[in-house]
Amino acid sequence: MPEQLSEWTSFSGGQLLEAAAIFLAFVGVLLLGSKWLPGRREGSGPDLDGATRTYTLNGLPLLLVAMLVAVLGDVFGAFSLSVLHTHFAELFVVANIFAFALTAVLYLQGSRSGVESPGFWRGLFFGRVSNPSWLGVDVKLFSYRPSLIALALFNVSFAAVQYDTYGELSLQMILYQVFTFVYVLNYFQFEYGMIYTWDIVSERFGWMLAWGDYVLVPFFYCLSGWWVLHETDSFPGWAAALICLLFVVGFCMFRGANEQKHRFKQNPQVSIWRRTAETLDGRLLVSGFWGVGRHLNYTGEICVYFAFALTTAFASWIPFALPVWLAALLWHRARRDDRRCRTKYGELWERYTERVPHALIPGVY
Repeated sequence: MPEQLSEWTSFSGGQLLEAAAIFLAFVGVLLLGSKWLPGRREGSGPDLDGATRTYTLNGLPLLLVAMLVAVLGDVFGAFSLSVLHTHFAELFVVANIFAFALTAVLYLQGSRSGVESPGFWRGLFFGRVSNPSWLGVDVKLFSYRPSLIALALFNVSFAAVQYDTYGELSLQMILYQVFTFVYVLNYFQFEYGMIYTWDIVSERFGWMLAWGDYVLVPFFYCLSGWWVLHETDSFPGWAAALICLLFVVGFCMFRGANEQKHRFKQNPQVSIWRRTAETLDGRLLVSGFWGVGRHLNYTGEICVYFAFALTTAFASWIPFALPVWLAALLWHRARRDDRRCRTKYGELWERYTERVPHALIPGVY
């Protein structure tokens, strides 16, 4: 078994209880912070149940406060960030138990509220309730916060362990930290756009989203960090430059396309790439990235994940499992999006596909 994985394959009951305390305290503090920290107020369109909601978008201050407390606490000896590394397996088990328990609670909440069940297993997997609220906080939007803040904290813990072990941070680790923190930071900068996404507006909250938020993102998106931690050999400057280029190009496509779409929805007369947005019948955007490819936001996201994995310098195939899986997932989602849009827009979508024939790779596919 690789050293990076053998480090967290066994644990004791006491460690599991410690992990449960850490996990529940972390989620609880973020929930209270989501309720009490000031933030921008933003209204949304109707959800699956036809209700409109107003959200407090305070994820960015939550992230910054959490990171500041974690780093200063480690620097001044109040606690060690390495605990997230040493308790990774226990936290993984606790997060899974929490995700399944949350799924059951949400299912029962749907039952008590009289929401029609799509069937037991489908109701558990996809959910019965769309936007449950606890303590006045929308639980579905909130769950992205412990998800991505935990990812950022795990990554920082890898840097702390590498520094404690080897006395320095490798170039690979520095690149990995910059890439992943920019990714998480920008999510919270763009949090206002999240309330218009498919997950928030059109998905119900069941095991699929709960497990994805509390397990998949924090524990699997950081896989590259386990290999970067032990990669301290010199990293060629040209390789670092190419990986940086891949990340920057991918990030600009990923966030740029999403931002353009959001701005267009808010104001159809918005300027994109210094020109007034061009549309088809005022409904479909054909300016900017959306005039180059139908799903370049997915293409950019795939590039970002491959940049994460490439910081490991091919030390193992395991870090590449995530971007390959996500590439397949986003390719499939792009096809589903096309089918849904063809049904929704009809002849207008046919005109759009003639204007923008390629989905993910301009000139190729």
